[in-house]
Amino acid sequence: MQQGHITEGIDALTKRWGMVVLRGVAAIAFGLMMFFAPRISLITLVFLFGAYALIDGVVSLMVATRAGRNWGFLLFEGVVGLAAGVIAFANPNAAAAALVFVMAFWAVAKGIAEIAAAVRLRRHIRGEWAPALTGVLSIAFGVLLFARPAAGALAMLWIIGAYALAFGALLVALGLRLRRARDESFGGEEPGLHRHA
Repeated sequence: MQQGHITEGIDALTKRWGMVVLRGVAAIAFGLMMFFAPRISLITLVFLFGAYALIDGVVSLMVATRAGRNWGFLLFEGVVGLAAGVIAFANPNAAAAALVFVMAFWAVAKGIAEIAAAVRLRRHIRGEWAPALTGVLSIAFGVLLFARPAAGALAMLWIIGAYALAFGALLVALGLRLRRARDESFGGEEPGLHRHA
């Protein structure tokens, strides 16, 4: 029974590969803004981060509600994203003062959830490395922010932008991999997606 629920969750993820790609595109767009608008104000950065966190959180929750109770870490990731976004919009002045720490906590929490997803996915999709890399990248980003909260504004924007671009590219790669696994399954060939009775 437990294995059946997990397999249903994998099927739900592969059918909703587009949502994973959407998360990646949102992250890439956020990262590009950091590089092409280096003179944005701190308040603007708070709003941009809040918008990205909300989008990422909502999409994670949508995937989590369809993947089943065995994918609670996706629910956790979505709730953390929503909380970070709400904090940014509800009190942008306070969020601006604590932006680095809000982003650091958000990134570490995301990283933990992504690694949990990687462990679950690798049991069913051969060679799936993108979630593990996104998790490690997010945790490293969060630790860096905790360790260097007083880094210069321009350096901070570049760090945030580089993280968002890399994270987004990995999510797009994961989404396309999930699509390929879905197509292999529907086509009757299952070299990538493992089925369990």
